[in-house]
Amino acid sequence: MNPAIRTAAAATALTTLLLLASGTAPHAQTACRGDAGGITVSPGFCATVFADKLGEVRHLAVAPSGTVYVNTRSGEYYHAGTPPSGGMLIALKDSKGEGRADQVVRFGPSHDDGDGGGTGIAIYQNHLYAETNDRIVRYALPADGLAPAGQAETVVSGLPLGGDHPMHPFAIDPNGAMYVDLGSATNACQRQNRIPGVPGNNPCTELETRGGIWRYDADALDQHFSPADRFSTGLRNGEGISFDSDGRIYATQHGRDQLYENWPKLYQPLQGQNNPAEELVELRRGADFGWPECYFDYDRKKLVLAPEYGGDGGHAQGVCAGKQPPVAAFPAHWAPNDMLIYEGSQFPAAYKGGAFLAFHGSWNRAPGPQGGYNVVFQPLVNGKASGPFVIFADGFAGADKQPGRAAHRPTGLAVGLDGALFIADDAGGRIWRVTFQGDRKETDIAPGARASASRQAAPGTALPPE
Repeated sequence: MNPAIRTAAAATALTTLLLLASGTAPHAQTACRGDAGGITVSPGFCATVFADKLGEVRHLAVAPSGTVYVNTRSGEYYHAGTPPSGGMLIALKDSKGEGRADQVVRFGPSHDDGDGGGTGIAIYQNHLYAETNDRIVRYALPADGLAPAGQAETVVSGLPLGGDHPMHPFAIDPNGAMYVDLGSATNACQRQNRIPGVPGNNPCTELETRGGIWRYDADALDQHFSPADRFSTGLRNGEGISFDSDGRIYATQHGRDQLYENWPKLYQPLQGQNNPAEELVELRRGADFGWPECYFDYDRKKLVLAPEYGGDGGHAQGVCAGKQPPVAAFPAHWAPNDMLIYEGSQFPAAYKGGAFLAFHGSWNRAPGPQGGYNVVFQPLVNGKASGPFVIFADGFAGADKQPGRAAHRPTGLAVGLDGALFIADDAGGRIWRVTFQGDRKETDIAPGARASASRQAAPGTALPPE
């Protein structure tokens, strides 16, 4: 070997050893083991497939034992085929420490029993809580094994079903307050849902039982739904709910649809493509986030009147000036199906206290390409956005970003005991596990590689869920 080449090679090897020993190896030195399952993640992070082909996986939660519990859903609303046999709840365990579930157990009511499953799931005080049909139930966590052995106890029943958003996602704070999302039955509280030119009901009596967050006691049994238990209102569909270490409560908002399609005299096609924004909001008792009278204009960065309530195409504010604006806004129609405030310790400090959002993906961004089908990170400091969001994980949809053809659609988030991030998908039934293997002194929040743009959105696409 040429002496100069030998000297350079030795210097490179010595530099690499010193970097590794000091814990400051660059991202290029990071080696990810296993298959990333088709997605890309931010530099320094590694994604692997934790489990696959589970059915329509919705939200997930991690028990103190490290067992991952998952809720799944089926039924006409989701346009799904017959789910896998067994219960609609799933327990998964990585007993070998290899980053992949080697034990999978289904339990609870099954599709054959007439059960439609659910979205919401949580762990609290040695119990597993899960949404099923019109109720939230709980199981005592097992001392041994994965699946609970006892019967389910009903925590709250009679939750509204039907309409555009029949699911009941929820979250439980450390004190046992259970916050339940009751999404709207309609797009904009019109007298005839989703019909062009039809005004909104005024007042919108739907808000008495839908379109907000309800609060219940996770320690109490046999509670019944009541309009009096509403905590905050004006959220069309707030599927993701999470808490930060200071006790703040955050939720997402699915913005309304069809501004241009239903009101072409007020909006141009690009306005319908780019508005309204999806939102991250801070929940407070009595807060009103504006739906259905208002929506957050992504371009003008303010709440404006909806056309069903006298809006003029995105200028007039009217009553919206007194509604609560979001903490952060995101591109229209991406559909935030879950949100998680990261309080783990594995990721770099820049991620602590920020929000990960799982975007299910759009169906109605015509005339442009569909969007979402990704997981983003929104940095937060003291309850406010401290910078722009970045796309943290992408490529879930594969070659075709269309609701009925996407390979995977992000829909659930959870943090493992070691600080790893789990991402669930309800199109392919896959769960990813994302870990950090880069430089722990890294202070930047870097986006991952973007997936290629999808085809143009087809106008007139059938209305899918969410």
